[in-house]
Amino acid sequence: MHWYDILKHLHVTAAGLTALLFTVRLALDATGRPGWRTTPLRWLPHLNDTVLLTAAIGLLVVTGWMPFVHHWLTAKVILLVGYIVAGGYAIKPKFSRPTRITAAVLALIQLALIFWLALNKPVF
Repeated sequence: MHWYDILKHLHVTAAGLTALLFTVRLALDATGRPGWRTTPLRWLPHLNDTVLLTAAIGLLVVTGWMPFVHHWLTAKVILLVGYIVAGGYAIKPKFSRPTRITAAVLALIQLALIFWLALNKPVF
C-alpha cells in the first residue's frame, strides 16, 4: 500500500473520531452527565487529535501540498484554529450555558466546513 493511502485512511478515520468524540462529550454535558471528565473521554480526544495532526503533516510531506499555496488547505487550518477555540469554550463548565451552546454550534459549523473543504478541495 502506498504511503498516501495509509496516511489518508488514518487521517480520515481520526477526523471522524474527532467529530464523534466531540459530539459525545457535548451530548453528555447537555444531558447533565459531567462525569465523563473522570473517564478516558477526558484525554482520548487529545490522543486522537495527535494522531490526526501527525497524519495531516505526513500527508503534507507525501503530497507536497502547502498551506498558503493551496487555499482550501489554508482555510482548513484557519477553521481548525477556530474549532479548537470554540470547542474549548463549549466543553469547559466554567463558561455560562448560553456561551457554551453558542460555542458548540460554532465549533460544529467549523468542523462541518473543514470536512466539506477536505472532500471538495475547491479552487478559490
